[in-house]
Amino acid sequence: MQVQIALQGNCSPLAGLCYIYSPVYMFAEIIIPLALPKNYTWEVPAAFAEKLQVGCRVEVNLGKNKKYAGVVKRLHNEAPSAFDPKEILSILDEAPVVQPWQLQFWSWLADYYMCSEGEVMAAALPAHFKLSSETVIIFNEEYGDDFSNLDNEEYLVAEALHIKHELNITEVQQILDASHVYPVVNKLIGKKVCFVWEALKQTYTPKKESFVVLNPEYSNEAKLSDLLNNWSRAPKQMELLLSYLHLMRTEGEVIKASLLKKSGATDVQLKGLVEKDILRVEKRHIDRLHYLPKDVTIDFQFSAAQQEAYEGVKKGLEQKNVCLLHGVTSSGKTHIYIKLMEEYIRLGKQVLYMLPEIALTSQIIRRLQKHFGGYIGIYHSKFSQNERVEIWNKVKSGEMKIVLGARSSLFLPFQNLGFILCDEEHDSSYKQQDPAPRYNGRDAAIYMASLLQAKVLLGSATPSLESYHNAKADKYGLVELMERYGEVHMPAIEMVDTRMVARQDGGKVMISPQLLEGIKETVARGKQAILFQNRRGYTPYQVCATCGWIAQCKHCDVSLTFHKYSNKLKCHYCGNIYPPAHTCGACGSDKLLQKNFGTEKIEEVLDKELADARIGRMDLDTVRNKNAHDVLIQQFEQKKLDVLVGTQMVVKGLDFENVDLVGILDADGLLHFAEFRVNERAFQLMEQVSGRAGRRDSNGRVMIQTSNPTHPVLQFVAHHDYTGMYAEEIEKRRMFGYPPYTRIIKVTFRHKERDVVTEAAHRFAEALHFSYGSYMVGPAEPVINRVRNMYLMELLLKLPRDGHTINRCKEDIQKHTAVLHAEKRFRNVLVIPDVDAI
Repeated sequence: MQVQIALQGNCSPLAGLCYIYSPVYMFAEIIIPLALPKNYTWEVPAAFAEKLQVGCRVEVNLGKNKKYAGVVKRLHNEAPSAFDPKEILSILDEAPVVQPWQLQFWSWLADYYMCSEGEVMAAALPAHFKLSSETVIIFNEEYGDDFSNLDNEEYLVAEALHIKHELNITEVQQILDASHVYPVVNKLIGKKVCFVWEALKQTYTPKKESFVVLNPEYSNEAKLSDLLNNWSRAPKQMELLLSYLHLMRTEGEVIKASLLKKSGATDVQLKGLVEKDILRVEKRHIDRLHYLPKDVTIDFQFSAAQQEAYEGVKKGLEQKNVCLLHGVTSSGKTHIYIKLMEEYIRLGKQVLYMLPEIALTSQIIRRLQKHFGGYIGIYHSKFSQNERVEIWNKVKSGEMKIVLGARSSLFLPFQNLGFILCDEEHDSSYKQQDPAPRYNGRDAAIYMASLLQAKVLLGSATPSLESYHNAKADKYGLVELMERYGEVHMPAIEMVDTRMVARQDGGKVMISPQLLEGIKETVARGKQAILFQNRRGYTPYQVCATCGWIAQCKHCDVSLTFHKYSNKLKCHYCGNIYPPAHTCGACGSDKLLQKNFGTEKIEEVLDKELADARIGRMDLDTVRNKNAHDVLIQQFEQKKLDVLVGTQMVVKGLDFENVDLVGILDADGLLHFAEFRVNERAFQLMEQVSGRAGRRDSNGRVMIQTSNPTHPVLQFVAHHDYTGMYAEEIEKRRMFGYPPYTRIIKVTFRHKERDVVTEAAHRFAEALHFSYGSYMVGPAEPVINRVRNMYLMELLLKLPRDGHTINRCKEDIQKHTAVLHAEKRFRNVLVIPDVDAI
């Protein structure tokens, strides 16, 4: 390797040699957003050696002509022995966009959750930071300008190239008014009219707005008065100027569009004032998101129980890095969160407030904005990519002090994070399913806090068994708040035995007479009711009364749900839509029965039974756009709706003071899953939705419809007995070897052919059996064994909580995946490990 000699420090030659060898060529380990098993290495050109920093983005070439924006993870002088590295093409950032602690966090996520750092990068960075690889066509100057041998389409593109010199594929599509342009481009390349270059395109563009400002000369009151008093012509311009002066005094800054709208003037009249050098128009960068003034306002007093819990949390966080606040529904946990957040803000620290589904929590957003104003920033998937870049930059600069976000907010570049609050920590939405990284936001937050010496508070009325077990084992601090705010009692639970209810078609009871009477009585008193059913649509499946045929998705092994409003059958797994079935697909009979019921059907029945009541529905079908959920919540808050029917969305993060009745329509449906967490999840859902009742001046009622009222979980719900449920479930987990006593890794196999995926799963299991046979369950088909035309098999590993065994198993899974893929028959079998699967 070539070297140069560089003098370090101010050493005198008499003191001895103070020269060191510094390589001319360095190398960079770079993460690119691909699922590569390990990071690739590129060579750093001498011209970049002093500029390049860890955390900067660079443009690199992989393969023949594909370009990527990668992030530099490490700079070193270790030349790869297996290949000749290519050179980095360009540096995209003057300063790092990713901080060292973030790279360490990415590395841990990739290692723990068995994915690549490229997959973590793809999830972590806003799309605009990843750039896009776009095909650019360059005109070949040597071809000349004689296009007589080209056909019409080729001629149009060649002529445009001759004028502009380069075009991207989108522009070619516009020229030809067609989407399929590659054959034309290929012909032009073959005739040497042009050649192709893969370019990386920066996709983020700052938003600009035109502001109107007064010539500083007229900031002198006397000169301005003289101008106005001696105005003789152009009355429209005078009106425009007066409108400007009014807006400037009332709003401080004047946007061109607002000025023209207020004054009713035109661009021509504004241009006249600009030409007279009275007004000037300036282009400025502005935020896409509007923020309130920054202010901290704490306008509530703690109850005695809240004060005790608050002091307990502070003490717990002094002694431990993580504390669990177990507070019953409506106990005022949010007040404690707000007070703690205020403390960290006043210390100059940043705070991350995590919620399982940010789009469903408009209420908490409004509450926090009331207390913290513009200190609050929100980060979630419904923001545009440009908006996400702006939030990213505000967090990085430290300007944004509080971030309210879903699990993806963990990837923001915090400068001075002091406190992470993980609300509703039990919620399964914290666990990412597809694609990788399949991380748990709660667990990842705890690790991230350890990197930044921050504290973590977990909050829930129904903590996960794992978190409560860690608190009981003294791994976390534990504070319990067991009384509701304002001395309101927990709601009374009534079981409605559906076996005692007459049924017309032998199907499930939708709304029992007892519940219907309760709803009518509640609405008559001016109170509100919430009905919970964890199925959307009209009917979950249709069955032929003659032969038993059920309409199924062509691509998945599931029944189709009928949606009456859109008059379509929908698959809730792959999203495919089918026309409604009027006759049996097997025997042709027209006797199709609608079995079970979803939120859409419940809404229809209530509309008939409660003619004067105002009914609302909250499910995935009614809250698809950015603000639909917030609009519905505000309607219910403002008492414009009497009854709200919904899925799990009505459970999460909602606080309604006028709700007196909650109905759980199908408790049995929550208890009949073949899954080891079924009892825990059912208890959490029912207890959470029950907690929406009686939150202010009344105790509230909860009516649970079930055919098995003596079920142990229902008895725990009836007495709001979390500790009883925990004691029973934790003992079962210990007996059968499930978390928190073990670590689970679920390996899923996918392939379009059933026999191939079955054989691959068994071959894989045989390879692991010698070392892990006693920990393995399966392989077996899951309940839904085909999704999107891919057949599935699953293998479950229940590993002891021993770091050495777990790490060795992860390595063996990766090794045997490579061995499996080496065989041609299994090359296309997807092997997907899911660590801490739920």
